Amino acid sequence: MTQQYPQPREQWGSRLVMILAMAANAVGLGNFLRFPVQCAANGGGAFMIPYFVAFILLGIPLMWIEWGIGRFGGKYGHGTTPGMFHYLWKHPIAKYVGAIGIAVPFLLVVYYNYIVSWTLAYSVFSFTGKYAGITSFQGMADFLAAYQGKVSNGYFPTLATAFLFFMITHVCMMWVISRGVTKGIERLVRIAMPLIIVFGVILVVRVFFIGTPNPNFPIVIS
Repeated sequence: MTQQYPQPREQWGSRLVMILAMAANAVGLGNFLRFPVQCAANGGGAFMIPYFVAFILLGIPLMWIEWGIGRFGGKYGHGTTPGMFHYLWKHPIAKYVGAIGIAVPFLLVVYYNYIVSWTLAYSVFSFTGKYAGITSFQGMADFLAAYQGKVSNGYFPTLATAFLFFMITHVCMMWVISRGVTKGIERLVRIAMPLIIVFGVILVVRVFFIGTPNPNFPIVIS
């Protein structure tokens, strides 16, 4: 009987681009949107202590485990967790447990794409000046609540706008993925990651020129 070897899989064209792609996977919108809020609401600099403890004791080991399982499965030609778990655990239920590794990320991707669509929408709103007249924290909160469909006001009477931007984002993501690693993800990373770094630097510089907050109008983080 002739031994069958797994088909060669698409490879990254550059190690640097692969590292940037992994960084993009780890450093997402949560670091720009959620992390500053949690840090400010939970002690500021003190919040960084448990953050780094969790990063060292949980984040890095779990990353190594994930990479190890991925390389092990790739050796047998498997790129999904059901096939990887089938070789890791010789039990009939193993591949069904591995299916969780497909279902959960899929649900997270759908949710994450919705969050990403917010940034696309707000970029368009910035250029069109849709919220240019809003100057208060509560005003922006009402604007976002209307966009999310939580309330109905003059900004967005329905969820149609949010759904439109979500579909645009989802189609763009699917198009990039459909082109594969080299022509899709790698090309996007070469453009997107340098832009993120530039925008991050701009945000940091902007913070130094915002000015001293008015103590009569403190920002309340809920």
